[in-house]
Formats: sequence, structure tokens, C-alpha cells
Amino acid sequence: MSRRTAELRAAVPLQVAAGLVVIACVAITAQNGVTSIGIAIAFAGLIAVGEILRIVLPGGRQAAPLASAGSLAFALLPGFRGYDDYHVTVWLAVTVVTFGSVIGAVPRTLVGRGLHLDELARRVFTTLVAASLFQPLLSEGIIPKADGTRVALAMTVAALVAACVDALLAAVVRSSEDRVPVRTAVSDEFRALIGISSAIAATGVLIALAAPRMGFWALPVFAVPLLLTQFSFRRYATIDATYLQTIRSLSKVTEVGGYTETGHSRRVSRLAVVVGREMGIPERSLVDLEYAALMHDIGQLSLPQPIPGGTTTILAAVDQRRIAELGALVIREAGMERAALIVERQSDSYRPQRGQLDPDLPLESRIIKVVNAYDDFVGASLESDRKLQAIERLELAVDRDYDPAVVDVLARIVERQTEFAY
Repeated sequence: MSRRTAELRAAVPLQVAAGLVVIACVAITAQNGVTSIGIAIAFAGLIAVGEILRIVLPGGRQAAPLASAGSLAFALLPGFRGYDDYHVTVWLAVTVVTFGSVIGAVPRTLVGRGLHLDELARRVFTTLVAASLFQPLLSEGIIPKADGTRVALAMTVAALVAACVDALLAAVVRSSEDRVPVRTAVSDEFRALIGISSAIAATGVLIALAAPRMGFWALPVFAVPLLLTQFSFRRYATIDATYLQTIRSLSKVTEVGGYTETGHSRRVSRLAVVVGREMGIPERSLVDLEYAALMHDIGQLSLPQPIPGGTTTILAAVDQRRIAELGALVIREAGMERAALIVERQSDSYRPQRGQLDPDLPLESRIIKVVNAYDDFVGASLESDRKLQAIERLELAVDRDYDPAVVDVLARIVERQTEFAY
């Protein structure tokens, strides 16, 4: 079984549930019919355009802010200019949002960018939640349409609840796929989405509020600012990706100079991030861990002669400490204070004195120490026996050198990788 297969299976319940909701909504809508189909087509078109113009947020998250705002606006629509007593039902909202999303996804699928089923499923549920919370208030006369203040307040509350549902669903999927603790995944999702979600919610509410007076003009007038905001997020993500690529390029200096084996820093970085994620390190701290892992051997450039194979594990503790400190000085000059601290402490033992822990030793430093030693033992080898032997060597040194919790997590990861290899 491949890791990709495991991820798809983890998302199946959400997708199946969303599919059942869509089938029910489409059936009810087809039975009741659609009044003023032009309005539905306009919103479906906005959603489709937003789906085509989706972006990648920092952390690799896919998002379609304009499509999400259009979906929210239609779910919260209290009326429409020129159409007396126009009412959006929950069933119609889910149907229009689904069709618009699927139509917008077709061009991306044709060019090989795939259909984001997880996000589509989440959008179905957020639309269902928003419409279910707001529309009955109008249809039952609990809030009069003429009471603009109460309508706007109800829309805002429904939008916020829908955004929270979206973040929670995203966290559950990410937790199951990436083996991140649920609490950490929830925190990461809320932190990552708070900026763009605020813009999405505000735009959706504004379009819904303006449509009864502005009609179709409300869609482009309020969609354009969100589109400009979306481009700003895209630029930020591009800068972030470029910065990471620069760090990765700099990390190869030790390889080019013959101080470390080819690919060592990249392997340590990838594995350290996987270990850190599974141990519950927040996403923003994972960035520092990745930078530190990429640059953890930069201090070796101060050595008059390269260490055979670049294996710092064989050095005396004082020499390992000197390499770590010199590397930290270089990283600190680049303004990466947190990454520098991680590198500076990477050579320190988990228990400096037998039985006594170092309470100030960062978890990220402990992770790099374990993963670096593991890669020193294994290198680029794909042999399962060699990997298992490396884990055994690490387990023998947990009394002092290595954090047993980190070693345990690494052992589970290596075991999974070995299983997927067959």
C-alpha cells in the first residue's frame, strides 16, 4: 500500500458524506424546480471562475477564495433586485455551489492539476451549514428582511460558524493523512486560514447584503477586492517558496565542498519535518525546524579537512559542539534566530548527566540530533535491514544521547516506510 493510497482512504468518509448530501439536494431541487435560473447561473459562474483562479497558501494548502466567497454569498442570499420574494433554499444552495465548483474544476483537471475532492466536500458542508443557519430565519419570519441590522448580524454569525466548520474538517483530514495530533492540526488550520477566511467571509456577506439592491452588479463589485487580496496571498506564498528554495540551495554548499554526502541535508530535513509533525510541533515552528535541518552541517565548512563521509556522529562531543556553534553563527547572520538556536543545541545530549534532563533543550534540536545520526548510519541506502539496524543503534543510546520519544516516533516512521516498500 502506498502513502498516497492511505491518504485517499483517510478522506473517503468526508467525500462519501458530501456526495450523499449533494445527491439529496440535487434530487430535491430537481423535484421543486429552480425559479429565476439566471441568478443561479450567475453565482455558479462566479464560483467556477474562482475555482479556476485557485491559489496555494503557505504550507502547501490549496484554496479558492473567490469560489468560497461566492458559495457563501449564495447560501446567505436574502433576496435579489428585480425578483420579488426570491428565496434561496438549502437544497438549491448546495446544488448551485456543487455545479459551479465542478464546472470550474474541469479546466484544471484537463491540464493535469486534478480535482480537489477534499476541498469540494468541505465546501458542500460549509454551504449546508451557512444556509441551514440563515435561510430558515427568513423563511420562518424570525428575522424580517427589512431589518438590515439583524439580517447582517445573522449573516455574519452564520459565516463565522461555517468558517469554523471548514477549519475543523480540514484539521481532521490533515490529522488523519499526515498523522498530526488533532489538537495541533486544529490550531494550525485556524491560524493558517484566519487571514484569508476573514476576507472570504466579509466578501460573501457583502455580496449577499448588496444583491437585493445592486442585483448582478454586486458580484463583480465586491469580488474584485477579494481577487486583488488573493493575488497578494499568492505573491506572499511565492516569496516564501523562493526563500525556502534559497535555503535549500545554500545547504548544498557542504555537499559541493565534499564535507557531507550528496543529499544528506535534504534527507535530514524531510525526515525531521515528518518526525516533528507527528510529535505535534506547530506548523509555524516546522518551518524553523526545516531551515535548521537543512543548514545543520554548515559549521563543517570551518574544518580544515572534511570528516570521512561527513559523519559528525563519530566525532567527540566537544568537536560536535564546535561545529554546531559555528553553524549557528552563520545562520544567525542571516536573521534566522530560532533556526540558529536549534542548530546551536543540536549536538547537546538529551541527558547531560545520567538521569538528569536538560529542560532548555529544544525539541527541534533533539529531533535533528536523532535524525542526523540515523542518516549518518543509513545514508541513501534503501535496505530495510540497514534502516532497522540504525534504529537499534539509536535505541541503545537513549540513556543519554537521544530523546527516547523522538527515537520511538522515528522507529514508527521507518517501519511504515519499510511496509510501504513492499
